Amino acid sequence: MLRVIKRIAYSLVTIFAATTLMFYLLHNIPGDVIDLWAYQLMEEMGLRYEDARQVAMVMYVGYGEDRPLHIQYIEYISNLLRGYLGFSPTFRVSVNDIVLKALPWTLFVLSVALILSFSIGVILGLAISWRRKGILGQVVVAYAAFTDAMPDFVTALLLMIIFAINLRLFPLKGAYNPTLEPGLYPAFIFSIFYHAALPIFSYVIEHIGYWALMMKGSAASVLEEDFVKSAEARGLPDKRIMTAYVGRNAVLPLVASLAIQLGTMLGGSTLIETVFSYPGIGYFFAESIGRRDYPVMQGLFFLIILGVVLANLAVDLIYPLIDPRARREVS
Repeated sequence: MLRVIKRIAYSLVTIFAATTLMFYLLHNIPGDVIDLWAYQLMEEMGLRYEDARQVAMVMYVGYGEDRPLHIQYIEYISNLLRGYLGFSPTFRVSVNDIVLKALPWTLFVLSVALILSFSIGVILGLAISWRRKGILGQVVVAYAAFTDAMPDFVTALLLMIIFAINLRLFPLKGAYNPTLEPGLYPAFIFSIFYHAALPIFSYVIEHIGYWALMMKGSAASVLEEDFVKSAEARGLPDKRIMTAYVGRNAVLPLVASLAIQLGTMLGGSTLIETVFSYPGIGYFFAESIGRRDYPVMQGLFFLIILGVVLANLAVDLIYPLIDPRARREVS
């Protein structure tokens, strides 16, 4: 029980420290916010620069950005404690509404992509660890090195150019067909998967190699265990040894990484969602950076911090329950 309390306390301190650092870094980004907002108002409302700048100055003062930074920080923290993330001066809605609108789409894409990449990667990693001298192992290692060096947004752009622009097999943007009424019926569900296909494949292509190498390393250590050698000496079939003895034990450390990977992918969703104009957290995050929308940037950054820290906390608390070896280390 004491260990659980300590872990929760460490997590709360981490969230507070990261949130504070994030707040001060965002508010010290160089550049003239009023000038940026003025040009946006010129594009959106067709105003002259002088008129747009006057409106931008009124907006800047109206949203409290002209107050001392420590006053804004105290208000921001007090709002966080009440569960309020602020109001967006450019989107004209509360940040809570943006999160409620965008988060389900991001979680949908990330969860499907994570399950697919994890499953394929585990199977490949187990296969190349069992047959170490096969050509498959060399191919998977080369693929993992290539995708690790390839930025996520480049993979997304290639998929868009090939499958959406040239072949026209998938849509260029959006989360579903706007002509359909949202609801739980086959046409709408198919539209959701159809529009999410390329973002999902972008994540899958980028992360298969990671999971394959992780599984290969974990399985290689399990293969040296006495119970595996004992199973081989008893003449058990290779398939049973690979799945029941090696695979079952090697996959446990990777299960702990699933939650952490989901948290880090949440922070890395910006570029892929922006490429496909997919209305998730990453898309609104990129938009808020371009518009210098501090409340949205702060709210989404806080959401990412919260996701990563809570994912690590969940792993710390749950992993000893699923792996007896971790229970012995903790005790």
